[in-house]
Amino acid sequence: MKNRKVKLMQGNEACVEGAMAAGMKFYGGYPITPSTEIAEFSAEKLPRVGGKFIQMEDEIAGIAAAIGGSLAGLKSMTATSGPGFSLKQENLGYAIIAEIPLVVVNVQRGGPSTGLPTAPAQGDVMQAKWGTHGDHPIIAVSPSSVKETFDLTVRAFNLAEKYRTPVIILTDEVVGHMREKIEIPDPSELEIIDRVKPALDEDYKPYKVSEGQLVPPMAAYGDGHRFHVTGLMHDETGFPSNSSENAEKELDRLMNKINKNLDDIVEYEEYMLEDADFAIFSYGSTARSAKSAVKALREEGIKVGMFRPITIWPFPEEQVSRLSEKVKSIVVAEMNLGQIVYEVERIAKGNCKIDLVGKANGEVITPDEIVSKLKEVL
Repeated sequence: MKNRKVKLMQGNEACVEGAMAAGMKFYGGYPITPSTEIAEFSAEKLPRVGGKFIQMEDEIAGIAAAIGGSLAGLKSMTATSGPGFSLKQENLGYAIIAEIPLVVVNVQRGGPSTGLPTAPAQGDVMQAKWGTHGDHPIIAVSPSSVKETFDLTVRAFNLAEKYRTPVIILTDEVVGHMREKIEIPDPSELEIIDRVKPALDEDYKPYKVSEGQLVPPMAAYGDGHRFHVTGLMHDETGFPSNSSENAEKELDRLMNKINKNLDDIVEYEEYMLEDADFAIFSYGSTARSAKSAVKALREEGIKVGMFRPITIWPFPEEQVSRLSEKVKSIVVAEMNLGQIVYEVERIAKGNCKIDLVGKANGEVITPDEIVSKLKEVL
């Protein structure tokens, strides 16, 4: 029998367990409610496996250190909440253009500014997509349970390594602080992906790709290769280039390495949608209320189901488009005053009615509130 561990575990702890299982060896960050436990557990566990933990002077330095750890060849992570996520945006853009694998956890809380430090929210989903300036790709995933936090943290590291890109885990205070029983799989049961490295004897160019490839091999500083990394547009040597032709080529590749692999990246859950006339669209902890609402409405004979994006970015456009052609109405439930709802509206293109159950006062959206809104649109 596989060596599986059954534990009562907090969501933030499950994030660290997943990171360790994926091979995290470096954590750089700064404590902030409600993500601080991620730093605390990392500080406790990393030294036991030869890893390194460092608390930096602020959030900007935290992600900078994690970027440095990744460039040195270590799987690296940083974690924060709303105000700290804002501070990390410039270096997030740097990691995107420099193609540095990195996992960034945002345990969302009420905002704006310092807002509601101990209260849940889902107000950072658009910031995750567009928070750093310029055109760029991003991957962001959203767990709705403690077990899924473990699983998606492993997956986030795999995606980061496979596509040489930062991956954001958008959890929230509810998922981060709740405790649930989870079964931690045996290491042999997990798929673990590591970045592709160049041969030591080759003439290494850090951003050179072979014909048909979109992700270049990645050397580590200190393993024998000399190479340059910059936040400026660059050519395959890594040195800056002002060529508009080169900039277009580089951006196309950055976008295509994500957009041409949507089948591998995008995950979602469909719940009782087979015969549904109505749908609830929800994610993260709010999806738990949405699922309860579906069960209650089904007991009343109302044919409703739930669509939950597990991958928030890239957005599951194809799946939402199909859903909008099938149902009469989609009710979007999210702990903000309207963010993902506009993406659903854009994709639906008038195929069905779109409504919002939104809340940003630090309280969770209840199943009854979703039920009431759904009944309004019947």
